[in-house]
Amino acid sequence: MTRTLLALLASTALAATIFAMPARAAEANIDCKLSYNLSGWSLIYKHTTGRGVVRCSNGKSMRVRVSAQALGITAGKWKIDHGEGSFSDVKDISEVLGDYVQASANAGVVKSGEAQVLTKGPVSLALAGGGRGVDLGVDIGKFTISH
Repeated sequence: MTRTLLALLASTALAATIFAMPARAAEANIDCKLSYNLSGWSLIYKHTTGRGVVRCSNGKSMRVRVSAQALGITAGKWKIDHGEGSFSDVKDISEVLGDYVQASANAGVVKSGEAQVLTKGPVSLALAGGGRGVDLGVDIGKFTISH
Protein backbone atom coordinates (compact mmCIF):
# COMPACT_ATOMS: atom_id res chain seq x y z
CA MET A 1 0.00 0.00 0.00
CA THR A 2 2.78 2.43 0.89
CA ARG A 3 4.61 1.61 -2.33
CA THR A 4 1.43 2.16 -4.37
CA LEU A 5 0.75 5.46 -2.61
CA LEU A 6 4.32 6.67 -3.23
CA ALA A 7 4.10 5.65 -6.90
CA LEU A 8 0.77 7.49 -7.24
CA LEU A 9 2.19 10.64 -5.58
CA ALA A 10 5.30 10.51 -7.78
CA SER A 11 3.27 10.11 -10.98
CA THR A 12 0.92 12.92 -9.89
CA ALA A 13 3.88 15.24 -9.20
CA LEU A 14 5.43 14.32 -12.55
CA ALA A 15 2.16 14.94 -14.38
CA ALA A 16 1.74 18.31 -12.64
CA THR A 17 5.26 19.29 -13.69
CA ILE A 18 4.71 18.21 -17.30
CA PHE A 19 1.37 20.00 -17.60
CA ALA A 20 2.73 23.17 -15.94
CA MET A 21 5.66 23.47 -18.37
CA PRO A 22 3.68 24.82 -21.34
CA ALA A 23 2.08 27.46 -19.11
CA ARG A 24 5.52 28.69 -18.01
CA ALA A 25 6.95 28.47 -21.52
CA ALA A 26 4.23 30.69 -23.00
CA GLU A 27 5.48 34.20 -22.38
CA ALA A 28 3.13 37.14 -22.15
CA ASN A 29 3.20 39.76 -24.88
CA ILE A 30 4.92 43.02 -24.01
CA ASP A 31 3.88 46.47 -25.17
CA CYS A 32 6.55 48.05 -27.43
CA LYS A 33 6.51 51.50 -29.06
CA LEU A 34 8.68 53.05 -31.77
CA SER A 35 9.50 56.77 -31.86
CA TYR A 36 11.19 57.81 -35.12
CA ASN A 37 12.22 60.56 -37.55
CA LEU A 38 12.84 59.87 -41.22
CA SER A 39 13.24 61.50 -44.60
CA GLY A 40 12.95 60.18 -48.09
CA TRP A 41 12.44 60.66 -51.79
CA SER A 42 10.80 58.78 -54.59
CA LEU A 43 10.67 58.70 -58.35
CA ILE A 44 9.33 55.24 -59.24
CA TYR A 45 11.82 53.91 -56.64
CA LYS A 46 11.10 55.00 -53.05
CA HIS A 47 13.94 55.36 -50.53
CA THR A 48 13.48 56.44 -46.92
CA THR A 49 15.95 56.45 -44.00
CA GLY A 50 15.89 57.54 -40.39
CA ARG A 51 16.53 56.74 -36.76
CA GLY A 52 14.40 55.86 -33.80
CA VAL A 53 14.08 54.26 -30.40
CA VAL A 54 12.03 51.22 -29.41
CA ARG A 55 10.80 51.21 -25.80
CA CYS A 56 8.99 48.26 -24.22
CA SER A 57 6.79 47.91 -21.14
CA ASN A 58 9.33 45.53 -19.54
CA GLY A 59 11.85 48.41 -19.30
CA LYS A 60 14.01 47.43 -22.28
CA SER A 61 14.85 49.95 -24.98
CA MET A 62 16.98 49.97 -28.13
CA ARG A 63 18.17 52.61 -30.60
CA VAL A 64 17.32 51.57 -34.16
CA ARG A 65 17.70 52.58 -37.78
CA VAL A 66 14.61 52.61 -39.95
CA SER A 67 14.52 52.46 -43.72
CA ALA A 68 12.07 51.74 -46.48
CA GLN A 69 12.52 50.71 -50.08
CA ALA A 70 9.67 50.31 -52.52
CA LEU A 71 8.66 50.39 -56.18
CA GLY A 72 5.56 51.91 -57.66
CA ILE A 73 4.06 54.91 -59.34
CA THR A 74 5.33 57.53 -56.95
CA ALA A 75 7.19 60.85 -56.82
CA GLY A 76 8.18 63.23 -54.07
CA LYS A 77 10.47 64.27 -51.25
CA TRP A 78 9.43 64.41 -47.58
CA LYS A 79 10.47 64.38 -43.94
CA ILE A 80 8.53 62.82 -41.04
CA ASP A 81 9.25 64.21 -37.56
CA HIS A 82 8.12 62.65 -34.29
CA GLY A 83 6.56 59.57 -35.89
CA GLU A 84 5.15 56.92 -33.62
CA GLY A 85 4.59 53.20 -33.99
CA SER A 86 2.98 50.47 -31.91
CA PHE A 87 3.97 46.82 -32.14
CA SER A 88 1.64 43.89 -31.48
CA ASP A 89 2.39 40.23 -30.62
CA VAL A 90 5.92 40.93 -29.29
CA LYS A 91 7.41 38.66 -26.62
CA ASP A 92 10.98 40.04 -26.73
CA ILE A 93 12.37 43.38 -27.94
CA SER A 94 14.58 41.60 -30.49
CA GLU A 95 11.44 40.51 -32.38
CA VAL A 96 10.87 44.09 -33.60
CA LEU A 97 14.02 43.94 -35.78
CA GLY A 98 13.71 42.87 -39.40
CA ASP A 99 11.82 43.52 -42.63
CA TYR A 100 8.11 44.36 -42.65
CA VAL A 101 5.89 44.16 -45.74
CA GLN A 102 4.78 47.64 -46.76
CA ALA A 103 2.15 48.88 -49.21
CA SER A 104 1.13 52.52 -49.26
CA ALA A 105 -0.83 55.16 -51.09
CA ASN A 106 0.38 58.72 -50.49
CA ALA A 107 -0.86 62.19 -51.30
CA GLY A 108 0.63 65.19 -49.54
CA VAL A 109 1.74 68.70 -50.45
CA VAL A 110 3.59 70.92 -47.94
CA LYS A 111 2.29 68.91 -44.97
CA SER A 112 3.00 65.25 -45.57
CA GLY A 113 1.96 62.35 -43.39
CA GLU A 114 1.77 58.62 -43.09
CA ALA A 115 -0.47 56.07 -41.43
CA GLN A 116 -0.06 52.38 -42.19
CA VAL A 117 0.03 48.90 -40.70
CA LEU A 118 3.01 46.68 -41.55
CA THR A 119 3.50 42.97 -40.85
CA LYS A 120 6.43 40.62 -40.25
CA GLY A 121 5.23 37.13 -39.43
CA PRO A 122 3.13 37.34 -36.26
CA VAL A 123 4.47 40.84 -35.37
CA SER A 124 2.55 43.87 -36.65
CA LEU A 125 3.56 47.54 -36.59
CA ALA A 126 1.10 50.43 -36.85
CA LEU A 127 2.82 53.68 -37.91
CA ALA A 128 1.56 57.25 -37.75
CA GLY A 129 3.52 60.43 -38.38
CA GLY A 130 3.28 63.90 -39.78
CA GLY A 131 5.80 66.08 -41.54
CA ARG A 132 6.45 68.23 -44.55
CA GLY A 133 7.18 67.75 -48.22
CA VAL A 134 5.54 66.55 -51.40
CA ASP A 135 4.51 62.94 -51.87
CA LEU A 136 2.17 61.42 -54.43
CA GLY A 137 1.76 57.81 -55.54
CA VAL A 138 1.22 54.15 -54.78
CA ASP A 139 4.00 51.68 -53.93
CA ILE A 140 4.85 48.31 -52.41
CA GLY A 141 8.08 47.28 -50.71
CA LYS A 142 9.66 46.73 -47.32
CA PHE A 143 10.18 48.70 -44.14
CA THR A 144 13.30 47.64 -42.21
CA ILE A 145 14.19 48.12 -38.54
CA SER A 146 17.82 47.35 -37.65
CA HIS A 147 20.42 48.11 -34.93
